[in-house]
Amino acid sequence: MERKYPNLCKPLTVGRVTFRNRMFSAPMGGTDITNDGCIGPKSTAFYELRAKGGAGVVTVSECMVHPKTDGSHAYHLDPSILNSLACATYTADAIRRHGCIPSLELSHSGMFAGTYMTDKSKQKSMNQWGPSDTVRADGVVVKALTKELIDEIVESYKNVSIMAKRAGFEMLMIHGGHGWLINQFLSPLFNKREDEYGGSLENRCRFAIEVLKAVREGVGPGFPIEFRMSGSEFVEDGYDLEEGVRIAKMVEPYVDILHVSAGTYQKTFGITHPSMFTDHGRNVFLAEEIKKHVSVPVATLGGLNDPAQMEEIIASGKADIVYMGRALLADPFLPRKIMANKDEEIVKCLRCFTCMAERAATSTRRCTVNPLIGREMEGDVIYPAPVKKKVLVAGAGPGGLYAAYTAARRGHEVILCEKTNQVGGILKSEQAIPFKQEMYQLSKTYELFCKQWKVDIRLNTEVTPEYVEKEKVDALIIAVGSNPLVPNLPGLHGDNVVVVNNYYLEKEKVSDDVVVFGGGLAGCECAIHLGMEGKRVHLVEMRDVLAPDANVRHRPLMLKEIDKYVTVHTGYKGLEVRKDGILCEDKEGNQVLVPGTSVICALGQRSNIKDVEALRDSAEYVAIIGDASKVSTITNAVYWGYHAALDI
Repeated sequence: MERKYPNLCKPLTVGRVTFRNRMFSAPMGGTDITNDGCIGPKSTAFYELRAKGGAGVVTVSECMVHPKTDGSHAYHLDPSILNSLACATYTADAIRRHGCIPSLELSHSGMFAGTYMTDKSKQKSMNQWGPSDTVRADGVVVKALTKELIDEIVESYKNVSIMAKRAGFEMLMIHGGHGWLINQFLSPLFNKREDEYGGSLENRCRFAIEVLKAVREGVGPGFPIEFRMSGSEFVEDGYDLEEGVRIAKMVEPYVDILHVSAGTYQKTFGITHPSMFTDHGRNVFLAEEIKKHVSVPVATLGGLNDPAQMEEIIASGKADIVYMGRALLADPFLPRKIMANKDEEIVKCLRCFTCMAERAATSTRRCTVNPLIGREMEGDVIYPAPVKKKVLVAGAGPGGLYAAYTAARRGHEVILCEKTNQVGGILKSEQAIPFKQEMYQLSKTYELFCKQWKVDIRLNTEVTPEYVEKEKVDALIIAVGSNPLVPNLPGLHGDNVVVVNNYYLEKEKVSDDVVVFGGGLAGCECAIHLGMEGKRVHLVEMRDVLAPDANVRHRPLMLKEIDKYVTVHTGYKGLEVRKDGILCEDKEGNQVLVPGTSVICALGQRSNIKDVEALRDSAEYVAIIGDASKVSTITNAVYWGYHAALDI
């Protein structure tokens, strides 16, 4: 067949290994890591799903090579640990049996050992080792590695590489970026040594080259070694792209693939993991420049999820391989869809950081748009229901759409009713905000799935008890969502006020001087958008903090954007909306006018309880999902909708 994206789909041979395409799964840490560092069965299933989805490589992350100096709660490959080799073997096999090459990331976190520990207090009692004596920003003392310890760590890379090959891994990625130990030696930000490992770039590269030589000795010729590096650290006192090129040239003789990432630990999270506020592929230029100076294949990554963009990257010679992390959580089958010319079916990553925030909060995984993530052992195959039933879904927001799609896949007759003239629910409001386009597109993708599975979509149709009775359904899924809170505050219903949910319909009403009333997640993101458009934006919030409803990964990056574009007033209680702004009361009881000729009302949402109560007893099986049950997140709406359909 003729491939729509031939360069993405083209095989690549490196050493004695042929990869089936140029779409690789980036290193992502597992979750059920045992106390002694073995790969748990949930993590094995987590990695296998991306292999089944068609990626050319799945990289298992991270295997810490020297527990003596790096006690991070991550994977270890150690013959003295019962089941260590067995767990790694089962994982490599789970990846390989789908035609995908299993790769293992070898790492050492150096002075940031313990980063992955759930109990962060234990980091204080650990020995932290780095290239130089220092004290971390959090007060933890770091000791400089001795030559004897350096030699021991280098030897451990060799020993672990031998075991990884024995376990069935067919490529190794050596992590030399993001502020981990090898990067700490490469970087003048961390490396203050005065011996043969410090000072000149040649000396700073010495440790990386010793590690790569040791790994080659362990795995032998023809076995691909990939070196992951930051093309630039993007921090003061770190190295820039010009020096990144020099580093790449120095390590090139010892590697088969150069994997060019970006940034350094803690300081550049939003660069290393590009947020929705940045361009897709914002780090590709680093790989593009480095590729001009080396002859080995170069890999790139950074918020990539659009096949046309990825095809252009490879076709134009900017890189030879594209890596995806979050994009393959959102849709593990993205590579197979591209290979089959079905890219319109790709579920795009929202770059919302739910996946990373959940890991930080609960040591599990979850994805906003994919209810399988973190629960892969439950299976990714939808089996037909033993008894086919008639199902009615009330409300075509994200939860209702996914519930209807899932119920139809089980073979049920499904009717999806939406009382407005288009599907999407609250996601419709995102179409006016460029950096949230993937959220708006999500509803269109889910709608496509519903149509493919012959869901009977009925727009401009409100579901009432009488309607349910008339249709004689066996099951009812209530997904009627929520409505915006608009309290009876003087002036809040005036002509100069736009409810945030309706902004996409009333953009022309918003002047160049705007007050956003409400500093939750929706209000903050709308304020950022208005500021990006060049408007003068004030944000009023009664609480002392902004967006406590935002997750722990997204919120800091969002607040940085707020600082760029918005004047913030926290601790302000709104008293009256006027033509020239909002009259507020500050914490001292003073009345203050926050100026603006337009007001965006973003005071939150309230479940449509009356609709829920009216429908609660309308069918034999009733499930209430999403905001109709509890004002929450897209994540919960999709997850609850998926399982409500499975329960029928």
